[in-house]
Amino acid sequence: MPVKNSLADMADEITEWRRHLHAHPELMFDVQETAGFVAEKLKSFGVDDIATGIGRTGVVGVIKGKSTASGRVVGFRADMDALPIHEATGLDYASTHPGKMHACGHDGHTAMLLGAAKYLCETRNFDGTVVLIFQPAEEGGGGGREMVEDGLMERWGIQEVYGLHNSPGIPVGQFAIRPGALLASADEFEIHVTGRGGHAAAPHEAVDTTLVAAQIVVSLQSIVSRNINPLRRVVVTVGTFKTDSNASNVIAHKVRMCGTVRTLEAECRDFARERITRLAEDTASAFGATAEVTWQEGYPVTVNHAAETRHAADAARAVAGDVDDDVDPIMPAEDFSYMLEARPGAYIFLGNGDTPMCHHPEYNFSDEAIPAGSSWFAELAERRMPATSD
Repeated sequence: MPVKNSLADMADEITEWRRHLHAHPELMFDVQETAGFVAEKLKSFGVDDIATGIGRTGVVGVIKGKSTASGRVVGFRADMDALPIHEATGLDYASTHPGKMHACGHDGHTAMLLGAAKYLCETRNFDGTVVLIFQPAEEGGGGGREMVEDGLMERWGIQEVYGLHNSPGIPVGQFAIRPGALLASADEFEIHVTGRGGHAAAPHEAVDTTLVAAQIVVSLQSIVSRNINPLRRVVVTVGTFKTDSNASNVIAHKVRMCGTVRTLEAECRDFARERITRLAEDTASAFGATAEVTWQEGYPVTVNHAAETRHAADAARAVAGDVDDDVDPIMPAEDFSYMLEARPGAYIFLGNGDTPMCHHPEYNFSDEAIPAGSSWFAELAERRMPATSD
């Protein structure tokens, strides 16, 4: 079965919604205009119930099937926020908000779920309830966590939850998924090294924090190369390194560095935190300096549940034919992980074609993927909650 005919017929309309959202990007939880657009569309479709302000600025819509006798409730999630990037696509519908851009395809995710919502409102060919989840602040704000903590699952009785993300490099309209860990956790660390500043001509009278911090950076790379089982995936990256001096003839008194740790296993996550702290403190001490490590726990590993992964893959096959159901996991993080910790479910990749990668200033969501994405949501609803015969 290919994409649903009515959704193929709606492709131009859904594309218009997507391009409107693309031209009006908003960041983090400050998505009032986007949330308003979503709520207005849901109202026009005839969605049975609409709630706003969930998880601060999230929107939830409820669609009841021709029957709800099964008692089944399935949630579908799309993210709404953009990124603080200056767009460089040159599109005629490019961002009208300088320094803000839909560089990760959340405009496409939102538009595709809206398309599925319109279809499901028109057909209602299922026995149960669909809960539409439009989430703010995926890009670093933890909007998924905020919605869960705001009672998302309990208030609407969600039993299982599904989401998708576009994926450059996969052919347009094709799907990829795997059970278990699909995306990494992402934690941030900050290390402050304090020594004794001095004159560049007299290093023996100082404790050179630049040298100490550089040794720490090198030592941190030993965590992955020498402390972690090579069959497991961990990435330790120092992204910033700043001294408190801008002069070439000054030995800095302090150095601040920041980085991230990404992993697919919880035990590696805990080990990396302990090891980073120990290496930083002991290396600094060996040079007569001190190191203070602070840690900010980020998104957990995105873990697909086995049965729900099969359901998601079966719906994708119905829409697109062959599905890669054992795709390699990747190391970016995703706050849909909080929803998968709260309820069984699955997250799937939808091909965006040969385009720049997400978070690139020339990235653009492929509108050709819209019929497949909207059809996947709709197909999954009908498969998980099949309508009973009259």
